[in-house]
Amino acid sequence: MDFPEGEPESGLGTSLGRGIVKRVIYPGKGELPLFEDGTKVIFHYKTSKLDEAETVLEDSRTLGKKKSMELLIGKQFKLEVWEDCLKTMRRDEVAEFTVDKMHLVSYAPVAQKLRDFALDKSGQSQGSHCCGMAQMSEAGLGYPDLDEFMKNPEPLRFTFQILSINSPGQYKKDAWAMNDEEKRAILPILKEEGNKLYQEKEYEKAAEKYAEALGCLENLVLHEKPNSSEYIELDNLRIPFLLNYAQCKLLLGEYYQAIEHCSSVIEKDDSLVKAYFRRGKAHVACWNLDEARKDFKKAKS
Repeated sequence: MDFPEGEPESGLGTSLGRGIVKRVIYPGKGELPLFEDGTKVIFHYKTSKLDEAETVLEDSRTLGKKKSMELLIGKQFKLEVWEDCLKTMRRDEVAEFTVDKMHLVSYAPVAQKLRDFALDKSGQSQGSHCCGMAQMSEAGLGYPDLDEFMKNPEPLRFTFQILSINSPGQYKKDAWAMNDEEKRAILPILKEEGNKLYQEKEYEKAAEKYAEALGCLENLVLHEKPNSSEYIELDNLRIPFLLNYAQCKLLLGEYYQAIEHCSSVIEKDDSLVKAYFRRGKAHVACWNLDEARKDFKKAKS
């Protein structure tokens, strides 16, 4: 992990109680923030064992997308000890925390989700906010070191480098962090932003906007009674976003995703010509010629 310029601090560390010891490597700037609920902390992290080799389990600077981590204070991140540690840090600070295994019950499944996201594993949710143990399987977590940790928990050392600390109101909320009213209000904005990016041929960025809108709608639908008028209204609002998303995926050469989302549209409304035509084009690209003929025939009828 690369550190800011300047001389590191030394020392054995300070006990924070309950099996957590902090050692400041590089001091931060300014006063300690209030860390009120909703504060967004952006940081890099490294997870190491306490063995002689200081074996590194994860390092956000070298893993997959090399994407920094975002955590919202007070939003029940499943690895609670991370939030406890970060709330002792200042802007630009680098510090390491030695943490007793009693705090690490959810470490392995959280680490699995972070790795899957960073490595773009198919079927994983897009985002760095973990759902804890919800998706564990009998086959294990898919990473031998994490499976071993589940069997034999041990203390770990987390090294954090704070990149930014933003109080509520200083940043645009991610869709998952919005309340229902905010989700409804942002839908037309996301549609407009997506359409503008599409016109500029920024298809990947446009797809991200449409996907964000679909995520909002998915969450809103879950709050309504199935088949109620509100449920049906929200479900129908998905259709234009699904069609636009599928078109972007078609132009990006991600044909199976285009097929999947056009099929979702057809399940909701089997009279939409655009859905059949776009799915047909995607089938052609995948050499599914029989399916393509059927879709083009439907589109013409």
